[in-house]
Amino acid sequence: MSKQRSFKHIAKLIKDRRLAHQKGYSQAELSELLGYKNGQFISNVERGICAIPLKTLNKVGQVLEISKDELMSAMLNDYQATLDNYLQEAQQQTY
Repeated sequence: MSKQRSFKHIAKLIKDRRLAHQKGYSQAELSELLGYKNGQFISNVERGICAIPLKTLNKVGQVLEISKDELMSAMLNDYQATLDNYLQEAQQQTY
């Protein structure tokens, strides 16, 4: 039983900020602003299916007015959750 990486914190932050933003970006509009061809990319990020590429974080922060500290906190929380998942799985396999 393999645990997936956790992307839920960054996913929630991006979705919440996109929906609350004064410009009311659609997923397609945000994807386009970030250089992606359609809204599926942001849909996948917001559903926690994939990570936002590190090279895109700065642009996401600028467009959605998310501070560096907020982005870093969400990413670190996801990394900690991922580590917890993998360590818990490894411990269960030991017994």
